[in-house]
Amino acid sequence: MTELSKKDQLYELIKANPFISQQDLAVQLRLSRSAVAGYIAGLIRERRLLGRAYVLPDNRPIMCIGAANLDRKLRSIATLVKGTSNPARQDESFGGVARNIAENLARLGAPVALITAIGTDSSGKALLEHAASLGIDTRGTLRVAGSCSGTYTAVLDDHGEMMLALADMALYDQITPEFVVSRQPQRAAAALTVADLNLPRDTIRALLDDAQRYAVPMVLVAVSEPKMERLPADLTGLRLLILNQGELEVRVGRKIANDADMLAACREVQGQGARDLIVTRGSTGVIHTTPDGRIEKLAAREVKVVDVTGAGDAFAAAVCWSLYQGSDDLNLACRRGLQLSAMTLECEETVCPWLATDSLDEIHNFGSPLPPLNPLYQD
Repeated sequence: MTELSKKDQLYELIKANPFISQQDLAVQLRLSRSAVAGYIAGLIRERRLLGRAYVLPDNRPIMCIGAANLDRKLRSIATLVKGTSNPARQDESFGGVARNIAENLARLGAPVALITAIGTDSSGKALLEHAASLGIDTRGTLRVAGSCSGTYTAVLDDHGEMMLALADMALYDQITPEFVVSRQPQRAAAALTVADLNLPRDTIRALLDDAQRYAVPMVLVAVSEPKMERLPADLTGLRLLILNQGELEVRVGRKIANDADMLAACREVQGQGARDLIVTRGSTGVIHTTPDGRIEKLAAREVKVVDVTGAGDAFAAAVCWSLYQGSDDLNLACRRGLQLSAMTLECEETVCPWLATDSLDEIHNFGSPLPPLNPLYQD
């Protein structure tokens, strides 16, 4: 058997199982470990493999970093009355912004990895098992002994609108810059990094620095107005910031009353280093920046809302999926986001259960542009 055929056979074994060890390769090919290492080095030089993790060029994952927790949703059976007991029903599911985005992406058929923190409890174990069943790579997860996994409890009214949410997310403060450095070999293999603002500010800064250093595009997803303080002052290295209007107002320190205010706020954040922004506005739709310095509006689809939980994460996932496909068209990405968000709003689950690889193949007749902004705000 020639050297070339041995190398090709080794390559096929790695394609079939990217996690195969060099020892297993040596046994199956009847080679020495040193010979296997030599073939792998050659494949890396030829760019048929990317790095020591045996990542194939056409299978680089989207790396999601942030919260993964147990979601509890308490939905009122009748109109909520403050100050007294309300009849309700409870549902539990897996949640967390980064985890929700990862599940949406996995269901869309993208290769996904998740770096998060869990406790040594049954919830954390079940969360990782569920992720593995979806094909999400969780090897980078931090397991914190003696701690409970994160929880998020939402109180919904009888129309499915969120009235109150309580989040126990302190565990994610242990995803420190030093920890993410320890996961650098895995992170460097990513095609796109997506992080949420449950992470500490210094960790986000470290991820932005790595995005520049390794030329891996990075998307940041805001999670709440209070956690906007975790967004570093310098956003250099950020490909895209996804946030709602209230969170943008917190960032710039003022109210946004009209299109001129919105354009000024977006430009201010871009001046801090972010390449682009997407501003979500609930049932009103979304606004995104454009390469020529404008902002564009897209209308949301009218839907019968069953449950709002997870709709924003679905939107972010579809935007990231669009970027992962190689498109820099934010208009198209937002239209896909609005489509996936609408699907999620119309079901009770945090992640739409009938989502599939072809769900975003066609953009239906919604999310069309609104009338142009005043030309004054298009300069």
